[in-house]
Amino acid sequence: MTRSVSAKALGRSTGTERTLTVLIGLFALLGGAAVIAVGAGWLGTHRANRSLVDPIALDWLSQHALAARVGAVVAGVLLLWLGLWWFFRSLRPEGRPDLELDDDLVVTSSAISEAVRADAETIDGVGRARVRAVGDSDAPALRITLWLSEGTDLKRVWEQLDLTVLARARESLGVDVLPTAVRLELDTGAPQRVR
Repeated sequence: MTRSVSAKALGRSTGTERTLTVLIGLFALLGGAAVIAVGAGWLGTHRANRSLVDPIALDWLSQHALAARVGAVVAGVLLLWLGLWWFFRSLRPEGRPDLELDDDLVVTSSAISEAVRADAETIDGVGRARVRAVGDSDAPALRITLWLSEGTDLKRVWEQLDLTVLARARESLGVDVLPTAVRLELDTGAPQRVR
């Protein structure tokens, strides 16, 4: 099953970056734990007293110098490529779709976001909203963050969001499906002074 562009856009902000960060963190943690285990002598006191690089490994590297150098260069180039790819992917601006409804009518992503935001803020219990249109013009998607007032009926907010706000957005944009990621937060009131 393939994911659509809009589904990828909904998960872009957390997917790859978090996965790579967790993998690098686990690799560093395991490496650190191995160094502690060797240095503390848990794998034998003889191993803890030896030099950092094993003499057997040094002998093997000197006997296979060409293969070791080629392997080191290839690993270095791959790590450099991975680092640059991750760096530029993280800096790449996220797609903001402008939709062409007719030959002469183009709706910008900021207009879509502002219209859905204003519509979402009319729901009872929603203090404020933030909306971002993502994806591309063929498959747009929305990210919505709603700040709810204390005591708000979540089920009613969800129904109004789906039946009125998102239905109106789908109808206005002329799409049957509009993938949406919704984040709900409790809006904190002003702090009260103790007397």
